Amino acid sequence: MSLRPYPHALAALALALTMAVTGVQPTAAAPPRQTASPNDAHDHDRNSTNTSPDYDDVLDLRGSPTAALPGDGKDINPVNVFSDQGAWHAYALPAPHAPGGYGGFTGPLYVAQEYPWWLSSSFTRVGLSEHGRALDLTGGGEPRFTSRPGALVQTYDLGDGLRLTLDLRYATHRTALVRAVVRNTGRTPRTLGADWSGRLLRPAEAPMRQAPSLAVASRGVAVDFARVRAADDFLTDGTERFEVRHADPVRTAVTGDSYRTELAAPFTLAPGAEHSLAWTESYTFTQAERRAEADGARRVLTDPERTVRAVETRWRRYVGGVTAGVPAGRRRLAVKALETLVTNWRGAAGSLAHDGITPSLSYKWFAGGFWAWDTWKQAAGTVRFDAGLAESQIRSVLDHQIRPGSTTRPQDAGMIPDAVFYNDPRHGGTNWNERNSKPPLGAWSVRQVYQRSRDKGFLREVYPKLAAYEAWWYRNRDHDHNGLAEYGATVDPANGSAGQQRQAAAWESGMDNAPRFDAASGTSVVPNRDGSGKVVGYSLDQESVDLNAYLAADQENLGLIAEELGLRADAAAWRARAAATTKLVRQRMYDPATGWFYDTALGTGARLTRRGRGIEGAIPLWAGVATRAQAAALRERLLDPAEFATPVPLPSVSRSSPYFAPRQYWRGPVWLDQAYFAIAGMRRYGFDRDAYALTERLIDKAADLSGRAPFMENYDPLTGSPLNSPNFSWSAALLPSLIAGRWRPEQPGRRSPS
Repeated sequence: MSLRPYPHALAALALALTMAVTGVQPTAAAPPRQTASPNDAHDHDRNSTNTSPDYDDVLDLRGSPTAALPGDGKDINPVNVFSDQGAWHAYALPAPHAPGGYGGFTGPLYVAQEYPWWLSSSFTRVGLSEHGRALDLTGGGEPRFTSRPGALVQTYDLGDGLRLTLDLRYATHRTALVRAVVRNTGRTPRTLGADWSGRLLRPAEAPMRQAPSLAVASRGVAVDFARVRAADDFLTDGTERFEVRHADPVRTAVTGDSYRTELAAPFTLAPGAEHSLAWTESYTFTQAERRAEADGARRVLTDPERTVRAVETRWRRYVGGVTAGVPAGRRRLAVKALETLVTNWRGAAGSLAHDGITPSLSYKWFAGGFWAWDTWKQAAGTVRFDAGLAESQIRSVLDHQIRPGSTTRPQDAGMIPDAVFYNDPRHGGTNWNERNSKPPLGAWSVRQVYQRSRDKGFLREVYPKLAAYEAWWYRNRDHDHNGLAEYGATVDPANGSAGQQRQAAAWESGMDNAPRFDAASGTSVVPNRDGSGKVVGYSLDQESVDLNAYLAADQENLGLIAEELGLRADAAAWRARAAATTKLVRQRMYDPATGWFYDTALGTGARLTRRGRGIEGAIPLWAGVATRAQAAALRERLLDPAEFATPVPLPSVSRSSPYFAPRQYWRGPVWLDQAYFAIAGMRRYGFDRDAYALTERLIDKAADLSGRAPFMENYDPLTGSPLNSPNFSWSAALLPSLIAGRWRPEQPGRRSPS
C-alpha cells in the first residue's frame, strides 16, 4: 500500500460481485401487509433475521456526520458504515442519544466515482402520526440499534401499545431495501399515518456544492447530480441518481434542500396486528443502471419478504464459511472480518469490469479503486465465504493487465498495474497507477481460491495471464539477468526523473518508506534495456529478498496449476524455475552472521545488512525458501523481544534497527499481512507452539482487535494503538485464516522445506 498513491493516494482497487437476490417477475403492486402476531413476546427485530445473536454488533456502526465531507476534510470517516452486494452507497445506525437521527439510517454515504461523501445525516426518516398528531418515537424509552450480519435494525417503543421496527438490507448491487414494521401491542384498534423526511448535506465548496439537487420522483424522491470533474475530490458525469421508491402510493413535496413524503392513505391496525411499509433506496451511475434498478426495485417491492429470505440465506452461508474451523472464542472476530470485506466490496462500474474489494471505504483515497497486491491477499480471504467474489476480484485486476501489442506501453506486456479505479487515464483517472506494479502473489492467490472452489475453468482462464506476468518480471526487472529480480519503475511520463523512478520502485514493493528504500542509504535506480538498447523500465540497484521469495512461491504455484491443467511440461519447467530461485535466495540473500535474510546490492551481491532487519526477511519462511537451519535462526529473531517479539509482535522493522519508528508506516508499525506471512512461515517449519503464541498475543494486544473497533491498516508495536486507515481490507482478509484451526494456515505451495 502506498503512502499517497499516484499522484494522490494509491489504494487497492476493487470491484464487487453483482448478486441480485430477487427473481420475482413484475406484477401489480401488492396490497399493504397486515397480519396478526401470534406471539408478541418475540420482537420483530429478532424475527427479521436468522443469523445468530452471537454476532450482533461485531462492529460499532453507530454515528452521524455533521458535514458532507467525511471527517470534515481529514480524509478518514470516523463513522463505520455497512454496505453489501457491491453497492456504492452505505449506511450506519443513528448515534446513540441523538434524537435528530431517530427514525432513519445514517446516510447514505455515496461514492462519487472515486471519493466518498455523505448525502445526508439521515435522508429517509420515518414518522408516525395519529389523528394528525406526530407520535414520539421515544415515548416508551430509548430505542435499540443493532447491526447484524447482512442487516441494520432499529427498534422503537412508542409507548401506549405501539412498536416500530426498521431494518435495512441490500436487495441488489445498487439498491437497499428498507422496511418499517408497526405493531399494535395494545388492546384497541389504531389508525395511523406515515411520513418520511430528509435534508441534503450539501458540500461546502464549489464545484461539488452545486452537484446534488432534490427532485420529486414517481413513488418518492430523488437526488440528481450535475457533472463535476474535481479530480482530487468529486467526480460525477451528470447521470448519477439516488432514488427512494415506496411500495405504497405517496405524495412528495420538495423545498430547497429538504423534502417531505406522505403516505397517501392512513392504515388501521387491529390489536395484535402489524403493518409493513417498504421502500428501496438506489444509487446508480448511468441511465442504463437507473432503468435496470427501477425494474429491480419494483420487483423487490412486490414481495419484500422474498428478498429478506434470500439475503438471510446468503449471509448464513457467509458466516458459516468464514467461521469454519475457527475456535468459538474467535468467531466474532472472523465475522467482523467478513463484514469489513463485504462493506468494502464494490460492484463493476466505470472502468472496473468486475466486482472487487477496495482497501477501505472509510478512507478518502482507498474508497474507489482496486490495488493488485491487496487483491491477491483479499481474494485468499474472501474465498472462505464466497468463491465467486474471490474469482471476480482476481479478474478485476487481470482485466487491466498490459496486453501484447499495447499502443501505450508494449514493452510492459504481461505487467499488472498497481492500481485501477472507476476512471482510467482516458477519462481523467488521476488515481490510476501504471508507474509500477506490485509484489507477485497472483499464482498463490489463484491457487488459494482454486483449493476451495475447484473451478478448473477459472484456472484455464487465468493461467496464461499469470505466466505472462511472471515473464514480465524477469524481462523488465532483472537488470543483470542473474535470476534475482529488483523492484523498479515503468517507462511512464510520471517516472521522468531518478527521484520519481525510485519512488515508484518503493511503491512497487508495497513498503513505500521502508528504510531499505531510503535515498540516504544509497538507493538509486538503473535503466533496463531490451536487445535493441531501448529502455523498457528501471530497477533499484538492489535485489529484494521478499520479491524473490514471492517469485519462488508463485513459480511453485504455477507448477501446481499447470499440473492441475494437465500441462506436464509446463509443470516441470515451473518446478525447475522455483528450485533455481530458491537456491539463489538461500545462498545469496541469507547472512549467517546475523541470522536473517536481506536485500543484496546489484552487481556485487553484497548483503545490505547495515540497513537493519525488516520483516521482509521472514518471507522466505512463508515461501518455504529457507533451509531448516536458516529457519531456526529466523525463529530466534522473531521470538526475541529486542527484535520482532515486541508487545504487539512482528513489526515491519526490527526493534533493534536504528531506523525503527513504531508509528511511521513501514518503519515499525505492525501490518497484519506481514504478521500472517511470518506466522504461517513458522507453522510451515514446525514452530507451531511459537506461532500460536505470537498469534494470540497479536490479537489480544492490538487495540480492541477482538472487540468492536474496526480493523486498522496497522498498529503501534509498542502500545498497540491503532494507526492509519480503519476498516482495512487486507487486515480483515487474512485474520480468519490465521485463527482457523490451531496450526493450519494455507500454504503458498506444497514444496517441503529442506
